[in-house]
Amino acid sequence: MFRLPSRREFLHVGFCGGIGLSLGQFFKMRQAQAEIKQYESFDGSADSVIFIFLPGGMAHQESFDPKPFAPVEYRGPMGSIETNVAGIRVNEHLKQTATIADKITFCRSMTHGEAAHKRGTHNMFTGYRPSPALKFPSMGSVITHEYEPRNNIPQYICIPGQPNEFAGTGYLSSSFAPFSLGSDPAANGFSVRDLTLPNGVDDSRFTRRRGILDAVNDHFTAKEESDSIDAVDTFYQRAYNLVSSQEAREAFNIEAESAEIRDKYGRNQAGARMLLARRLVEAGSRFVTLTYGGWDMHDNIHGSMNNQMPAFDQAYAALIRDLAERGRLDKTLVVVASEFGRTPKINGTAGRDHWPKVFSVAMAGGGVKGGVAYGSSDATGSEPEDNPLNVEDWAATIYHCLGIVSDKELMAPGDRPIEIVDGGKVRQDLLA
Repeated sequence: MFRLPSRREFLHVGFCGGIGLSLGQFFKMRQAQAEIKQYESFDGSADSVIFIFLPGGMAHQESFDPKPFAPVEYRGPMGSIETNVAGIRVNEHLKQTATIADKITFCRSMTHGEAAHKRGTHNMFTGYRPSPALKFPSMGSVITHEYEPRNNIPQYICIPGQPNEFAGTGYLSSSFAPFSLGSDPAANGFSVRDLTLPNGVDDSRFTRRRGILDAVNDHFTAKEESDSIDAVDTFYQRAYNLVSSQEAREAFNIEAESAEIRDKYGRNQAGARMLLARRLVEAGSRFVTLTYGGWDMHDNIHGSMNNQMPAFDQAYAALIRDLAERGRLDKTLVVVASEFGRTPKINGTAGRDHWPKVFSVAMAGGGVKGGVAYGSSDATGSEPEDNPLNVEDWAATIYHCLGIVSDKELMAPGDRPIEIVDGGKVRQDLLA
């Protein structure tokens, strides 16, 4: 006897980012909206963000804030180099970054009070200190909440996958969760599972399944008049649009890039992830998060930086140049951050330990100034010396660039209004 397949059976083209969601469920959850709307969004200077997160706590002294004149126990074992902006020096391995420093603001006075990895990461992804009473949404989820999708592509994407538990939706609906690739773009044969039809299902068979779905929808709609039925139809339509859209599928096709571009970025994790991020924001995604490396260098910081910094330097500089050459840098805010910095003094195992009192982030494009060292740390990299930049102000400034008012209230469980950022002020002196 013939049995119509269930909705799940003929929509389940893989799992959404390894979290067990079919694409239909992904878009169904994506539709939910918090009802409080106190402010209208305005036209920001940026229409997308690439958030490069370096997990573990990158040392500011061995990256964007070297201390060449400090005693050796504070200066550390590595040298520094001049950039193309007078007075700004960076780590000796940031040779390519040094040539594009005129396009970057190096924020050298970031500060918060969380020395544990999880708590520091929570700060940097949400703009909030952790609370036992409420789980806050990530910036990517908030931005997804505030804007409708573009070009049939997910608005919040994680490369290669959701980097941590704080990159999620918090108190918002899971509709605003990131779309995770589920595989590394640097891997041979990389593909996004949700955009790849299973073995035995070609385009014509996929289209026939769509026809069966329409029959099922007609059947349910005839039996029951309900807003939820109409909504489900919309969610499945979005899912099919994504799977069947050649443009959406092509955005994830890193192999479409020329060999020359692949070589410029570097044929490694840093290069592939940053190149794919560029493709995704060009295709319409609003917030792309990528991770690279492990920067928790308690031991042998010299050797560890030698292993990881050159690939980052090549890919990051290529990304900024590429965006600029393609006319996208002005509308794409590129942020480099870690959860905290490292201790001012080299420890007994030639490394540095956790240090949230002062550290560095970098921002480029999207309406932010270039060629600037914003704020400073003191002579030993121990504390902010001027223009301390707290996480709330930093997050509020990012939201402002995207056209979002950071003190707008969203609705948490129990009909509790919560500001997107509590007390954050836009740092106008960071803006172009």
